[in-house]
This record gives sequence, C-alpha cells and structure tokens, in this order.
Amino acid sequence: MADLKKAAENLRARGFAVQLFQTGSEAADYLDRAVDGKMVGFGGSVTLQQLGLYERLSAHNQVFWHWQGTPVSTGEAAGAQVYCSSVNGLSEDGDLINIDGNGNRVAATLFGHEKVYLVVGRNKLADTYDGALWRARNIAAPKNAQRLGSKTPCAAKGDRCYDCKSPGRICRGLTVLWRPMNGAETEVVLIDEDLGY
Repeated sequence: MADLKKAAENLRARGFAVQLFQTGSEAADYLDRAVDGKMVGFGGSVTLQQLGLYERLSAHNQVFWHWQGTPVSTGEAAGAQVYCSSVNGLSEDGDLINIDGNGNRVAATLFGHEKVYLVVGRNKLADTYDGALWRARNIAAPKNAQRLGSKTPCAAKGDRCYDCKSPGRICRGLTVLWRPMNGAETEVVLIDEDLGY
C-alpha cells in the first residue's frame, strides 16, 4: 500500500514544496493563512469544494472560480497570481497526474502564476505511476463525467474508462508533473483523508 509520508519525501526530492496534514480542516486553516491579499484562481476541484476553500479565501482575497460566486470566465482564474487545484492521481514516487476536457485546469497548473497549490487527499495516492494513471482514468474520470452529466459510457456505468469516441468525452488531455515548472513555485498540500475524486 502506498505511503503518504513517502510520497511527501519523494515530492520534496523532486523540488516541490510539500505540506502534510492529518485533516482537511488543518489544511484549509493553513491555506487560509498562507494565501492573503492575492488574486486567486481555482480549477474545477471537488477537493477544494469539500474543504470550503472558496468561501474562506474569498474573505480576504479576490477569488475567481467558474463553479462559485459571481460568474467568471476560466481565463480570469488563469490570470491570477495564485492558482489552486487538485490532481486525479499521485504516485508514491511523486508523479502528479491530471486529466482534463477543456484544458483550463491543467494549463493553469503549468504556467502563468506566481504560485500553484495542488491539494491532494490520500485517496488519490497509488503505488506507481501506472497505478496513478489507472486511478485518474478509471476512478476520477468516470465520477467527474457523472458529476457533469456527460453522455459517455463511463458516466452511464460509473465503473471504468471505455476510451470512448463520444462527443461528450471529458478525457481529452493528460498532464504529468514530474518536477515544478520553471518560473513558478508549486506546493503540494497532502491530506491524510479521502477528498474529491
């Protein structure tokens, strides 16, 4: 079974800043203190939603999230100083995997911000890169397709990826962060609770 502390060590060895918390509440408190007086963009993330981060950070930051608040474009979130999102899979070795349909979330984790926070629950962790990729495709993607009401085999059955050709397919792009991108600090906030998909 994959070890969250070992993943934290490996992420640090790869150059990521890492925080490890026992609970989502502790992680939310930390992020509430760490991000202050900034323009903040949020990527679509059930993890962030479950932590109530939009409400907390909006109290003392300008937060752009197309899921909540005043309607905004994903471009506004992409232009923020700080970007917050999650991942669909994390290997114990420190591979951070995301799958996206529109590209706004994965693009924003790669470029354009002073700092990126990736908030990750223990349920995203797998032993290997292949396991993390399998998790992203066969657990996270079907649940997200169901949440979005997609007309795809994975949404209908909720059991796995069918590598479908459906027009409503949300799995259109894959990113893997092996190291922080040049020019932006990336911090991984690990939480020893199940959060998000």
